[in-house]
Amino acid sequence: MLRVSSPAHRRLLAGLSLLLARLCCCSAAVPNIAAYFGTKTRYEEVNPLLLRDVLAVNASALKPPPTERCSPVHLTAVVRHGSRYPTVKNIRRINRLNELVRTEAARAPGGWLLELQSRWESWYTEDMDGQLVAKGRAELQQLARRLASLFPSLLSEDNVRKRRVSFVSSSKHRCVSSVEAFQEGLQQHWGQSDEAPDYSHRVDDELMRFFERCRGYVEGVENNRTAQLEMEKFKHGEQMDAVRRRVAETLGLPFHRLTPDLLEAAFFLCSYELSIKSVHSPWCFLFNENDAKVLEYKSDLKQYWKRSYGYAINSLSSCPLFHHVFRTLDKAGRPRRSTEAAPEPASILVGHAETLLPLLSLLGLFKDKTPPTASNYQSQHDRTFQTSRIVPYAANLLLVLYDCQRGPRLQMLLNETPLRFPGLPEDAPLYRDVRAAYRHLLDGCDFHAECEGRAGGRGPSTEL
Repeated sequence: MLRVSSPAHRRLLAGLSLLLARLCCCSAAVPNIAAYFGTKTRYEEVNPLLLRDVLAVNASALKPPPTERCSPVHLTAVVRHGSRYPTVKNIRRINRLNELVRTEAARAPGGWLLELQSRWESWYTEDMDGQLVAKGRAELQQLARRLASLFPSLLSEDNVRKRRVSFVSSSKHRCVSSVEAFQEGLQQHWGQSDEAPDYSHRVDDELMRFFERCRGYVEGVENNRTAQLEMEKFKHGEQMDAVRRRVAETLGLPFHRLTPDLLEAAFFLCSYELSIKSVHSPWCFLFNENDAKVLEYKSDLKQYWKRSYGYAINSLSSCPLFHHVFRTLDKAGRPRRSTEAAPEPASILVGHAETLLPLLSLLGLFKDKTPPTASNYQSQHDRTFQTSRIVPYAANLLLVLYDCQRGPRLQMLLNETPLRFPGLPEDAPLYRDVRAAYRHLLDGCDFHAECEGRAGGRGPSTEL
């Protein structure tokens, strides 16, 4: 029996195993860890139809009752920006990691590890700082074309050119670029891609970056180091240490030199190379699926406690967006006199993962019975709160209002997949029933009272 005891032998065995894995899957364009990148996951991972056809539309996803005659009269879409470059903070980590591997890692005999050590060059520069990439622009163009195919009467050329459709964006350049890309996609859908786009949008950070304006959130969560205690404990816990130790050994680095932040930088390098350049990077071969699940869980802990159910103020900070959406739906659904102007057929709101997660939480979605903590990783494998599936790049919450025989009905879709309102048994319940389910928020959810009156963060309720 062969005994492998020295670090050099263990590195060689690890390298050979990973090289064999690479040779077995070299024809695969997508790494097997692609579905675990949290908020840095590609949209295709949650909508695999698009891997075959980027304009594939699932018309069966629209589910008004078959027993009633219904027609869509309004669409509200809350959309996350598309794929982007890393932010400055992550670019600096990437460059530190690259330098560490080049200068301190034990030299590999060949294969992907030698490629990573000696031939892979970091091409990320700080001026990129979270800007939308070409792939992200294409994602929003393609989303617009798919939605225009699903809702031709709402996202029609006439409606858009006559400014009946509203476009709202966060002030961040990646969001402005995304809303412009969405409008480019509509022009492509109408067969007018050669024309110069007639961009029209309104920047509104009170709606799309509400979290910055909520003092209770900023002081109680954002700037409160103890708010991320569960994530910090897991970051330095046994599961993360096991992944760090294995990756450090593979790279030939001392364990203490590969910090948790640099480990995560290596993991996200795989995601950036895939989402930006569609490249199966050598960095991907450092991680197996179990490693990816651990790193995803660390990311989910951060988002749960910082943006979702961890603290009540996280979701309550989205009250302005919640009320805006329902006011828009109210106008679209109420009877109108012949002299009144027609309500807008569609509202496109482009923001961030930090925009969507609090709103989804306020709506009661993806709430598990047991909150994720640093100590219950093993029991959380079936959790519904999985940001890789909820808020990938170009994530979208669609609210479709139908005019039906029994009255207006509302259907919700997340990432173009039907999703039921909590406690309501139909795919497209009567709008009045949806309003009744959220009556406590419609009558309350006062931004000033929640955000200015409670600087303590509202405490526990049991980022992108």
